[in-house]
Amino acid sequence: MKIAVVTGTSTGIGLSTSLHLARAGYQVFAGMRNLGKASQLKEAAEKENLSIEIIQLDICDSNSVDTAFNLISKAGPVDLLVNNAGIGGASPLELTPEDEHKQMFETNYFGSVRCIKAILPSMRERRSGCIVNITSAVGLLATPNQIAYSASKWALECLGEALAHEVYRFGVRVVNVEPGVILTNIFENSAEQTRYDKTSPYQPIMRRNGKVFAAGFKRAVSPDLVAETILEAVTTDDYRLRWPVGPDAEGLMAARNQIPAEEWVKMGDDLSDSEYNEKYESFFGISL
Repeated sequence: MKIAVVTGTSTGIGLSTSLHLARAGYQVFAGMRNLGKASQLKEAAEKENLSIEIIQLDICDSNSVDTAFNLISKAGPVDLLVNNAGIGGASPLELTPEDEHKQMFETNYFGSVRCIKAILPSMRERRSGCIVNITSAVGLLATPNQIAYSASKWALECLGEALAHEVYRFGVRVVNVEPGVILTNIFENSAEQTRYDKTSPYQPIMRRNGKVFAAGFKRAVSPDLVAETILEAVTTDDYRLRWPVGPDAEGLMAARNQIPAEEWVKMGDDLSDSEYNEKYESFFGISL
Protein backbone atom coordinates (compact mmCIF):
# COMPACT_ATOMS: atom_id res chain seq x y z
CA MET A 1 0.00 0.00 0.00
CA LYS A 2 1.40 3.39 -1.00
CA ILE A 3 1.87 5.99 1.73
CA ALA A 4 0.57 9.55 1.39
CA VAL A 5 1.13 12.47 3.75
CA VAL A 6 -1.31 15.38 3.67
CA THR A 7 -0.84 18.55 5.73
CA GLY A 8 -3.57 20.82 7.06
CA THR A 9 -6.28 18.17 7.22
CA SER A 10 -8.72 19.35 9.89
CA THR A 11 -11.07 20.92 7.31
CA GLY A 12 -11.52 21.80 3.66
CA ILE A 13 -9.11 20.66 0.98
CA GLY A 14 -6.87 18.69 3.33
CA LEU A 15 -9.76 16.75 4.82
CA SER A 16 -11.29 15.95 1.41
CA THR A 17 -7.91 14.97 -0.02
CA SER A 18 -7.17 12.61 2.86
CA LEU A 19 -10.46 10.81 2.34
CA HIS A 20 -10.12 10.74 -1.45
CA LEU A 21 -6.60 9.30 -1.36
CA ALA A 22 -7.56 6.68 1.22
CA ARG A 23 -10.50 5.61 -0.94
CA ALA A 24 -8.04 5.26 -3.82
CA GLY A 25 -5.95 2.80 -1.81
CA TYR A 26 -3.37 4.98 -0.09
CA GLN A 27 -2.38 4.65 3.53
CA VAL A 28 -2.83 8.28 4.56
CA PHE A 29 -1.06 10.12 7.34
CA ALA A 30 -3.19 13.20 7.93
CA GLY A 31 -1.25 15.95 9.65
CA MET A 32 -2.82 18.78 11.59
CA ARG A 33 -1.47 21.32 14.04
CA ASN A 34 -4.34 21.02 16.51
CA LEU A 35 -5.52 17.47 17.15
CA GLY A 36 -8.53 18.92 18.94
CA LYS A 37 -9.97 19.55 15.47
CA ALA A 38 -9.61 15.93 14.32
CA SER A 39 -13.15 14.74 15.01
CA GLN A 40 -14.65 15.36 11.54
CA LEU A 41 -11.91 13.48 9.69
CA LYS A 42 -11.73 10.75 12.31
CA GLU A 43 -15.47 10.08 12.16
CA ALA A 44 -15.48 10.00 8.34
CA ALA A 45 -12.52 7.63 8.23
CA GLU A 46 -14.05 5.28 10.80
CA LYS A 47 -17.40 5.28 9.02
CA GLU A 48 -15.79 4.05 5.79
CA ASN A 49 -13.07 1.99 7.48
CA LEU A 50 -10.38 3.97 5.66
CA SER A 51 -6.65 3.68 6.28
CA ILE A 52 -6.10 7.15 7.73
CA GLU A 53 -3.88 7.88 10.70
CA ILE A 54 -4.22 11.38 12.12
CA ILE A 55 -0.94 12.79 13.44
CA GLN A 56 0.16 16.00 15.09
CA LEU A 57 2.11 18.08 12.57
CA ASP A 58 2.90 21.77 12.90
CA ILE A 59 4.73 22.63 9.69
CA CYS A 60 6.08 25.85 11.26
CA ASP A 61 7.91 23.85 13.94
CA SER A 62 11.00 21.92 12.80
CA ASN A 63 10.84 19.59 15.80
CA SER A 64 7.21 18.77 15.05
CA VAL A 65 8.06 18.04 11.42
CA ASP A 66 10.98 15.80 12.39
CA THR A 67 8.89 13.90 14.94
CA ALA A 68 6.00 13.39 12.52
CA PHE A 69 8.09 12.13 9.62
CA ASN A 70 10.15 9.87 11.89
CA LEU A 71 6.87 8.29 12.98
CA ILE A 72 5.67 7.95 9.39
CA SER A 73 8.95 6.34 8.29
CA LYS A 74 8.21 3.35 10.53
CA ALA A 75 5.33 2.49 8.19
CA GLY A 76 7.52 2.82 5.10
CA PRO A 77 8.73 5.41 2.61
CA VAL A 78 6.46 8.26 1.61
CA ASP A 79 5.15 7.96 -1.96
CA LEU A 80 3.08 11.15 -2.02
CA LEU A 81 3.33 14.44 -0.13
CA VAL A 82 0.52 16.97 -0.39
CA ASN A 83 1.57 20.38 0.93
CA ASN A 84 -1.84 21.81 1.73
CA ALA A 85 -1.55 23.60 5.09
CA GLY A 86 -1.69 27.36 4.73
CA ILE A 87 -3.14 30.62 5.99
CA GLY A 88 -4.81 33.54 4.19
CA GLY A 89 -5.42 37.22 4.64
CA ALA A 90 -6.27 40.41 2.77
CA SER A 91 -4.96 43.92 3.34
CA PRO A 92 -2.82 46.46 1.47
CA LEU A 93 0.91 46.21 2.00
CA GLU A 94 1.07 49.48 3.91
CA LEU A 95 -1.40 48.12 6.47
CA THR A 96 0.08 44.62 6.80
CA PRO A 97 2.23 44.19 9.95
CA GLU A 98 5.69 42.78 9.27
CA ASP A 99 5.19 39.87 11.68
CA GLU A 100 1.99 38.93 9.87
CA HIS A 101 3.75 39.08 6.51
CA LYS A 102 6.52 36.84 7.83
CA GLN A 103 4.02 34.36 9.27
CA MET A 104 2.35 34.07 5.86
CA PHE A 105 5.66 32.98 4.35
CA GLU A 106 6.54 30.81 7.34
CA THR A 107 3.35 28.82 6.88
CA ASN A 108 2.65 28.94 3.15
CA TYR A 109 6.24 28.59 1.93
CA PHE A 110 8.77 27.48 4.54
CA GLY A 111 6.37 24.94 6.05
CA SER A 112 6.20 23.20 2.68
CA VAL A 113 9.99 23.39 2.35
CA ARG A 114 10.42 21.57 5.66
CA CYS A 115 8.09 18.77 4.64
CA ILE A 116 9.69 18.40 1.20
CA LYS A 117 13.18 18.15 2.68
CA ALA A 118 11.94 15.47 5.08
CA ILE A 119 10.90 13.12 2.27
CA LEU A 120 12.97 14.12 -0.75
CA PRO A 121 16.15 12.11 -0.03
CA SER A 122 14.13 8.87 0.10
CA MET A 123 12.21 9.70 -3.07
CA ARG A 124 15.42 10.58 -4.89
CA GLU A 125 17.18 7.40 -3.78
CA ARG A 126 14.19 5.22 -4.72
CA ARG A 127 13.70 7.21 -7.95
CA SER A 128 9.99 7.36 -7.21
CA GLY A 129 7.45 9.64 -5.57
CA CYS A 130 5.32 12.72 -6.05
CA ILE A 131 5.13 16.11 -4.36
CA VAL A 132 1.96 18.20 -4.70
CA ASN A 133 1.97 21.86 -3.71
CA ILE A 134 -1.42 23.49 -3.13
CA THR A 135 -0.74 27.02 -4.27
CA SER A 136 -3.53 29.35 -5.42
CA ALA A 137 -4.96 31.21 -8.37
CA VAL A 138 -3.42 34.32 -6.78
CA GLY A 139 -0.10 32.55 -7.04
CA LEU A 140 -0.50 32.94 -10.81
CA LEU A 141 -1.40 36.64 -10.86
CA ALA A 142 -0.02 39.20 -8.41
CA THR A 143 -3.07 40.31 -6.48
CA PRO A 144 -3.45 43.74 -4.85
CA ASN A 145 -4.80 43.82 -1.29
CA GLN A 146 -3.40 40.32 -0.83
CA ILE A 147 0.30 40.92 -1.36
CA ALA A 148 1.57 38.81 1.55
CA TYR A 149 -0.65 35.85 0.65
CA SER A 150 -0.18 36.21 -3.11
CA ALA A 151 3.61 36.55 -2.78
CA SER A 152 3.85 33.47 -0.55
CA LYS A 153 1.90 31.45 -3.11
CA TRP A 154 4.04 32.85 -5.95
CA ALA A 155 7.06 31.65 -4.00
CA LEU A 156 5.59 28.17 -3.66
CA GLU A 157 4.76 28.20 -7.38
CA CYS A 158 8.40 29.06 -8.11
CA LEU A 159 9.63 26.33 -5.78
CA GLY A 160 7.44 23.74 -7.48
CA GLU A 161 8.58 24.66 -10.99
CA ALA A 162 12.28 24.77 -10.11
CA LEU A 163 12.11 21.62 -7.97
CA ALA A 164 10.32 19.75 -10.75
CA HIS A 165 13.34 20.51 -12.94
CA GLU A 166 15.85 19.51 -10.25
CA VAL A 167 14.34 16.11 -9.51
CA TYR A 168 13.02 15.13 -12.95
CA ARG A 169 15.97 12.87 -13.71
CA PHE A 170 15.40 11.08 -10.40
CA GLY A 171 11.89 10.03 -11.39
CA VAL A 172 10.20 12.31 -8.84
CA ARG A 173 7.10 14.17 -10.01
CA VAL A 174 6.28 17.67 -8.73
CA VAL A 175 2.98 19.41 -9.48
CA ASN A 176 1.35 22.69 -8.47
CA VAL A 177 -2.40 22.62 -7.91
CA GLU A 178 -3.93 26.12 -8.07
CA PRO A 179 -7.44 26.41 -6.62
CA GLY A 180 -9.59 29.45 -7.17
CA VAL A 181 -12.31 30.21 -4.63
CA ILE A 182 -13.15 26.93 -2.90
CA LEU A 183 -15.92 26.30 -0.38
CA THR A 184 -13.68 26.11 2.69
CA ASN A 185 -13.20 27.98 5.98
CA ILE A 186 -10.03 29.81 4.91
CA PHE A 187 -11.73 33.23 5.01
CA GLU A 188 -13.22 32.64 8.45
CA ASN A 189 -9.85 31.36 9.65
CA SER A 190 -8.06 34.45 8.30
CA ALA A 191 -10.51 37.06 9.60
CA GLU A 192 -7.89 38.67 11.85
CA GLN A 193 -5.56 39.12 8.85
CA THR A 194 -8.29 40.69 6.70
CA ARG A 195 -8.86 44.44 6.88
CA TYR A 196 -11.47 46.77 5.41
CA ASP A 197 -11.48 50.46 6.26
CA LYS A 198 -13.89 52.82 4.49
CA THR A 199 -11.68 55.78 5.43
CA SER A 200 -8.49 54.30 3.98
CA PRO A 201 -6.99 55.69 0.75
CA TYR A 202 -6.83 52.03 -0.31
CA GLN A 203 -10.58 51.56 0.14
CA PRO A 204 -11.30 51.13 -3.61
CA ILE A 205 -8.69 48.35 -3.82
CA MET A 206 -10.07 46.64 -0.72
CA ARG A 207 -13.63 46.82 -2.03
CA ARG A 208 -12.72 45.51 -5.48
CA ASN A 209 -10.76 42.64 -4.00
CA GLY A 210 -13.84 41.76 -1.97
CA LYS A 211 -16.00 41.86 -5.09
CA VAL A 212 -13.63 39.49 -6.86
CA PHE A 213 -14.04 36.93 -4.10
CA ALA A 214 -17.79 37.50 -3.93
CA ALA A 215 -17.93 36.71 -7.64
CA GLY A 216 -15.78 33.66 -7.02
CA PHE A 217 -18.13 32.37 -4.35
CA LYS A 218 -20.97 32.43 -6.86
CA ARG A 219 -19.05 29.84 -8.87
CA ALA A 220 -17.07 28.26 -6.05
CA VAL A 221 -16.38 24.55 -6.25
CA SER A 222 -16.18 21.86 -3.61
CA PRO A 223 -12.90 20.80 -1.97
CA ASP A 224 -13.69 17.38 -3.43
CA LEU A 225 -12.87 18.72 -6.90
CA VAL A 226 -9.43 19.74 -5.66
CA ALA A 227 -8.92 16.26 -4.20
CA GLU A 228 -9.95 14.66 -7.49
CA THR A 229 -7.55 16.94 -9.36
CA ILE A 230 -4.70 15.98 -7.04
CA LEU A 231 -5.22 12.28 -7.69
CA GLU A 232 -5.39 12.86 -11.44
CA ALA A 233 -2.22 14.98 -11.39
CA VAL A 234 -0.40 12.27 -9.44
CA THR A 235 -1.48 9.30 -11.54
CA THR A 236 -1.87 10.55 -15.11
CA ASP A 237 0.63 9.54 -17.79
CA ASP A 238 0.17 13.03 -19.26
CA TYR A 239 2.39 14.97 -16.85
CA ARG A 240 1.59 18.66 -16.33
CA LEU A 241 3.21 21.01 -13.87
CA ARG A 242 0.21 23.27 -13.28
CA TRP A 243 -3.37 22.25 -12.47
CA PRO A 244 -5.84 25.13 -11.96
CA VAL A 245 -9.08 24.19 -10.20
CA GLY A 246 -12.31 26.12 -10.71
CA PRO A 247 -13.50 28.55 -13.37
CA ASP A 248 -11.88 31.60 -11.76
CA ALA A 249 -8.49 29.90 -11.54
CA GLU A 250 -8.74 28.79 -15.14
CA GLY A 251 -9.65 32.33 -16.22
CA LEU A 252 -6.73 33.84 -14.32
CA MET A 253 -4.26 31.33 -15.75
CA ALA A 254 -5.45 31.86 -19.32
CA ALA A 255 -5.30 35.65 -18.97
CA ARG A 256 -1.91 35.66 -17.23
CA ASN A 257 -0.25 34.36 -20.36
CA GLN A 258 -1.89 36.93 -22.64
CA ILE A 259 -2.32 40.24 -20.79
CA PRO A 260 0.71 42.55 -20.58
CA ALA A 261 1.67 43.19 -16.97
CA GLU A 262 1.39 46.92 -17.59
CA GLU A 263 -2.30 46.55 -18.48
CA TRP A 264 -2.94 44.78 -15.19
CA VAL A 265 -1.07 47.49 -13.30
CA LYS A 266 -3.10 50.25 -14.99
CA MET A 267 -6.28 48.75 -13.55
CA GLY A 268 -5.18 50.31 -10.27
CA ASP A 269 -6.04 53.73 -11.68
CA ASP A 270 -9.06 55.81 -10.62
CA LEU A 271 -11.52 53.87 -12.73
CA SER A 272 -15.26 53.92 -12.25
CA ASP A 273 -16.86 50.66 -11.16
CA SER A 274 -18.28 50.11 -14.62
CA GLU A 275 -14.89 50.72 -16.26
CA TYR A 276 -13.11 48.39 -13.83
CA ASN A 277 -15.76 45.68 -14.09
CA GLU A 278 -15.73 45.80 -17.88
CA LYS A 279 -11.96 45.45 -18.03
CA TYR A 280 -11.94 42.65 -15.44
CA GLU A 281 -14.54 40.64 -17.32
CA SER A 282 -12.79 41.17 -20.65
CA PHE A 283 -9.47 40.02 -19.19
CA PHE A 284 -10.57 37.16 -16.95
CA GLY A 285 -14.10 36.21 -18.00
CA ILE A 286 -15.37 36.96 -14.47
CA SER A 287 -18.35 39.27 -13.94
CA LEU A 288 -18.15 41.50 -10.87
